[in-house]
Amino acid sequence: MDQARWHTSDQVEVPDGIHLSFLLSHSPELQPAERLWTLTNEPIANHSFENLDAVEEALFQRCRQILDRTIRNSQFAIRNCESN
Repeated sequence: MDQARWHTSDQVEVPDGIHLSFLLSHSPELQPAERLWTLTNEPIANHSFENLDAVEEALFQRCRQILDRTIRNSQFAIRNCESN
């Protein structure tokens, strides 16, 4: 778990039998999901949304763009390999 304030607060109630292990400070390489932020912030950074559904829709559309681009790149690579 990262060391965000809301994870390390004295108000966090940890159930019996659970031990929290914290990642080193400033170590995004240990948290693979951190790499996704640069891909997903673009459609939501500096934007105002009416509600959570609108944020979700913007992120969904961005993920579709990334997936479509990945598929196109993969198809191009396959065709390129087959022609050689």
